[in-house]
Amino acid sequence: QVQVVESGGGLVQAGGSLRLSCAASGNIKSINAMAWYRQAPGKQRELVASITSGGTTNYVDSVKGRFTISRDNAKNTVYLQMNSLKPEDTAVYYCKAGVVAYTLLGGMDYWGKGTLVTVSP
Repeated sequence: QVQVVESGGGLVQAGGSLRLSCAASGNIKSINAMAWYRQAPGKQRELVASITSGGTTNYVDSVKGRFTISRDNAKNTVYLQMNSLKPEDTAVYYCKAGVVAYTLLGGMDYWGKGTLVTVSP
């Protein structure tokens, strides 16, 4: 079975930085696109950043210039470097990985359980 686990969340002051990590493990042949989502209390989940297997990135406008998504294909890991954090960035951050298993012809999305990021004023 495939597992996706996020780490790196915590409490940080406004203007500070955090780096989130997401590692996929299991019987993985390859991973297609990976992405970070976030969900604040009482709000809907939103796409924050995505990265293709080739390294092409996209960001929601509110984080452009502050967040950077990257990946290490050898480690099946995606990162989210978050700089100049604002209180409105407070949310549970979720990782999604498009995993290709040896028994599948294409990718299937797997989600992590999330890591909490709290930004104080």
